[in-house]
Amino acid sequence: MDRRKFLKNSATVAGFTIVSSNVLGKSLGYVAPSDKLNIAGIGVGGMGRRNLSNMNTENIVALCDVDWKYAQKTFDDYPKAKKFKDWREMFDKMGKSIDAVMVATPDHTHAVVSAHAMTLGKHCYTQKPLTHSVYESRLLTNLAKKHKVATQMGNQGNSFDWCRQIAEWIQSDAIGEVYEVHCWTDRPIWPQGLMKPKEGMPIPETLDWDLFIGPAENRPYNSVYTPWNWRGWWDFGTGALGDMACHIMDPIYWALDLKYPTKVNGSSTLSNLYSPPHAQMVQYTFPAREKKGQVNMPEVKVYWYDGGLLPERPAELAPGQMMGDSNGGIIFVGKKGKIMTGCYGMNPTLLPVTEMNHFTQPTPWIPRVPGGNGDIWNTNAHEQDWIRAAKESSRNRKEASSNFGFSGPFNEMVVMGVLAVRLQGLYRDLLWDGENMQFTNINDSDILKIVSVDEFSVIDGDPRFNRQFVELNAKEAANEWIKHTYHNGFSLPDMPKV
Repeated sequence: MDRRKFLKNSATVAGFTIVSSNVLGKSLGYVAPSDKLNIAGIGVGGMGRRNLSNMNTENIVALCDVDWKYAQKTFDDYPKAKKFKDWREMFDKMGKSIDAVMVATPDHTHAVVSAHAMTLGKHCYTQKPLTHSVYESRLLTNLAKKHKVATQMGNQGNSFDWCRQIAEWIQSDAIGEVYEVHCWTDRPIWPQGLMKPKEGMPIPETLDWDLFIGPAENRPYNSVYTPWNWRGWWDFGTGALGDMACHIMDPIYWALDLKYPTKVNGSSTLSNLYSPPHAQMVQYTFPAREKKGQVNMPEVKVYWYDGGLLPERPAELAPGQMMGDSNGGIIFVGKKGKIMTGCYGMNPTLLPVTEMNHFTQPTPWIPRVPGGNGDIWNTNAHEQDWIRAAKESSRNRKEASSNFGFSGPFNEMVVMGVLAVRLQGLYRDLLWDGENMQFTNINDSDILKIVSVDEFSVIDGDPRFNRQFVELNAKEAANEWIKHTYHNGFSLPDMPKV
């Protein structure tokens, strides 16, 4: 698809969608609840299939995936939907009849698909992590505001009562001022800490490898990249942190009214140029915020752990009691007590748990999402909240629970952790200017040494190690990871002034 033709046609489609929005009974952006949205799925072989199933109250009119073998089950679910490999071709041919998109591609293409969809006036549901970089998160936040579309990040726990309950407990002063939080996950459950493959493989006939690469740098196809394993490669994914922090840090970000950290630092098992490490820790420092509810919001440190690493066990836990649950958890440390939860903020409890015997729950004041008190694995609450918002006029819309106005800044926090780990070789707290998206204490002359080769063999009974490094200008590397260079003709819309 010629990119100039796509952009030219996209402008025409955008004009049609916004001005002539009376198709299917729509009027001035409002869709009657009884009418159905026309939704296109982009990236439908994995999590996208579940998202579309939770959206099947609407018309699923188009399906796009670079790997038609991986996507076949979803194609079978919606036999009448038009099939595509290139989302640009789909917009070019069907833009006039699409109201909204569901984006569940690998992390590195979330932003480019979602950004162009919003410029065409399409409502957008994008899987977590919202984007691959800080800049991309800021861009999607501002584009959503400019184009007044309904948006939602696919962190489904955000629509559940637990997030709201935790916020109400903390903001009603149940444990006093919170000055420290620890959170963790059992991930990764896919390969990480990998070296770049030395050889390519034949490309499967059902896969369009060039479209999978998208805006990333070209390389030969290898089955270690896709399907699914892309999370374990920096160029395509964000590792365990990007996968799970959008779930586990969500109640923290919400309850403590966070925005940009002032500094971060990271540490990990062996980190290399290509693949996230097996296990890592990140420390974020957030400045004091305005009082929220009945409690002050002092400076707070938030600690992240993955790959089997855990925080120190609280003394209040009884012997044999699991910290969090099998998938992860959160511990809030306040001046008057502690709160512990499972993954997604599930099943919060005061510590020690005997404190719950005389704890009076605050009267709920944060509105709940219909269906948000059920089984997180067997509900469509999160997707339906977005669909509800998409059918409302932008002039009086109640935004979806994890709309980009919330999830964009939140995702910036998440991918800041990726930066902290990748820049750990600078051996310092990294000071962050959130408004301007830049580190303030990386000098022009700072050099970053990163492992590029790590080989081990035994020859005649003796171990032989071959560990090599590349040296990068640290400031240039940081800027590249904050705002990626796009390749292969792909580009992002300009950052709007909002």
